[in-house]
Amino acid sequence: MTDIAPKNANRTAAETAPEPAAGSAVLSVAVAAPVAGVYDYLAGSDGDLPRGSLVEVPFGGRQLPGIVMGPGRGDVAPAKLRSISGAADLPVLGDPLLAFIERVAGWTMAPLGAVVKMVLSQPAAFAPLPQKKFYQLGQPSDNRGRITPARQRVLTYLADGASRPASAIVAACKTGKAVLDAMEEQRLLDSVLCDAEPPPPRPQHQHHPLQLTTDQQVAADQLVVAIGGGYHGFLLDGVTGSGKTEVYFAAVEAALAAGKQVLILLPEIALSAGWRHRFAARFGVEPAAWHSDVTPAQKRRLWRFTVTGQTAVVVGARSALFLPFADLGLIIVDEEHEQAFKQEDQVIYQARDMAVLRARLAQVPVVLASATPSLESWVNAGRTGASARYSYLHLPNRAQGAVLPQIDMVDLRATPPEAGRWLAPPLVAAINARLAVGEQSLLYLNRRGYAPLTLCGACGTKLTCPNCDAWMVDHRLAGRMRCHHCGHESRPDNSCQTCGESDQMRACGPGVERLAEEVLWRFPDARFAVLSSDTVNTPKAADLFVQSVLDGEVDIIIGTQMAAKGHHFPDLTLVGVVDADLGLAGGDLRAAERTFQMLSQVAGRAGRESRPGVALLQTLEPQNPVLTALAAGDRDRFLASEASARDAAKMPPFGQLAALVLSSRDLDRLHHAMRLMGAARPAFAGVDIFGPTTAPIGFLKGKHRARALLRASKNVNLQAVIKSWLDAVSMPSGVRLQVDIDPYHFL
Repeated sequence: MTDIAPKNANRTAAETAPEPAAGSAVLSVAVAAPVAGVYDYLAGSDGDLPRGSLVEVPFGGRQLPGIVMGPGRGDVAPAKLRSISGAADLPVLGDPLLAFIERVAGWTMAPLGAVVKMVLSQPAAFAPLPQKKFYQLGQPSDNRGRITPARQRVLTYLADGASRPASAIVAACKTGKAVLDAMEEQRLLDSVLCDAEPPPPRPQHQHHPLQLTTDQQVAADQLVVAIGGGYHGFLLDGVTGSGKTEVYFAAVEAALAAGKQVLILLPEIALSAGWRHRFAARFGVEPAAWHSDVTPAQKRRLWRFTVTGQTAVVVGARSALFLPFADLGLIIVDEEHEQAFKQEDQVIYQARDMAVLRARLAQVPVVLASATPSLESWVNAGRTGASARYSYLHLPNRAQGAVLPQIDMVDLRATPPEAGRWLAPPLVAAINARLAVGEQSLLYLNRRGYAPLTLCGACGTKLTCPNCDAWMVDHRLAGRMRCHHCGHESRPDNSCQTCGESDQMRACGPGVERLAEEVLWRFPDARFAVLSSDTVNTPKAADLFVQSVLDGEVDIIIGTQMAAKGHHFPDLTLVGVVDADLGLAGGDLRAAERTFQMLSQVAGRAGRESRPGVALLQTLEPQNPVLTALAAGDRDRFLASEASARDAAKMPPFGQLAALVLSSRDLDRLHHAMRLMGAARPAFAGVDIFGPTTAPIGFLKGKHRARALLRASKNVNLQAVIKSWLDAVSMPSGVRLQVDIDPYHFL
């Protein structure tokens, strides 16, 4: 996103600025606000602060956190500058992190301050930690008084020499605070002020050594050797169930042994219960977690302990990439192919790519792990014949003797389900066979709710969102109609608002709720559960769901893409994909790749232990190249074909793409902006520009939208091309422009 910073936003008139101290240094500060560039401030009472110092500064009418980026630019007289309010008593940020901030802003074309705001996301952490009084055994004076039973219990409790807070002593000794005060007065106890919020316990790198297979050990050895040796990129490619996690845990162990910090990125942190339990079993404690469900107080503590180096391992969503690690030694991106690593608003970035950038600047190894690598990583690992940027580590077999599931097609043209039903006879028979022997099944359909479309049977009117060019989705469990783009909700109404007919609104197509309805009808004695973001929307709910499946309380799981996210269910032997063609249509350049990845991942949930697994894919197009490659287990052939097609079209990763998205609540202003951009459209060798034109979803979240797409050769400075174009356009007020480098959505 590009924003024009208000000129002299921090430079008030001379009469309102403080009188500068004689010889006061001038420093440039990057402020945590979505504004471009840095601003000059007087050093103030803290003196000439070094680059990377964390400060608080006046900005407009607010006090905001910021980072000292170096000496001031000197283009404004000191008398007109304001002073830094104060410096935080925290370590200085290192040059690798500062360079990362600048590079992210440059690559994404986001304001520098917007990236700084992501790094300084917890300004409350600038304040010192609260203090708490701890007690320990003292050196009693002659006037020690009588040793009552309560006092004796306290003395016995503290006899091990440890210091403990009053609350712990009072609870353990069944006494009152007054007893402790009296004992302190008589020197029976000494007190000391300590931080009330201790850092998280450090994982134990020798807690529970792993027994690895030969393939795992070969890969792990290469990762361990790389720790402390500077930057090195790895693609860890292992089939589902091959033990990739255990392999990169070996690298985590080596980094911890070297006293380094570790960052592990997961695409769906809310579904990571199994992963966290495995980490705790391996290292003795769970890692510190960073994601949207973590409380502000927990985030504040974690941010501070990260910048001070007291947090050893952080597992988090994509935003954890911007935590200020004091001594980073390893970055791991698990399920690196996942689209969830793409941030789509504010600063638009791909966390996988930015993780590689941060690792390179910090001179540490980065591990990209996946059973279905992204084409970008596949190419960077040299698998298409190009020069390799990453080392390639391969785990071709499942661990513990398990075998990959058999994948078969169910041709819906030959064996269709009954009218109004969605499960074909072969899939129904397979589920019945699993129920008979006590095994579990998973039905996968990547559609939330009951039905994706509701229309009038009399006039054909489709129920659409008032804020978007999108259908309202029927969510019958919640009794609501919802827009999955903007979140608008309404109550169901069986009367058509267009023709006035009643009892004519018809649900079209299935969602997971409708599939659950069919499961109840077909298998009335089976226990089933729905796994979607509507039913499992917190880490705690995810933990409970996973445990219920592991405990054998669920016979049939009905899930969206959440069901494909690395779950390990030993009794799950059948996966049924209800609509394997879903996702293959449309103009998304990654549609085939994403479909192959998702179907591979969900099929991989079957047969992960001793019992063999089967995946049945219901399709109307069994000869589709994506599905035939999947059924043949020939992933490499699919990736080679996809790479060839992308290369011929000069599409990523063989070319560059960027999208310019215009939006406005006023359609006339949007059209005016489109004309201005069209008139200023530049001509560059190696660059093709399409648009601007109305976006495929032309009305979204109450705003009218237009898009331009740029395609460029790899050797073109695409950001410079875009900048030159935008510099020639005076954007009308009320029109917002977003720049998306390497777009993943084409809505």
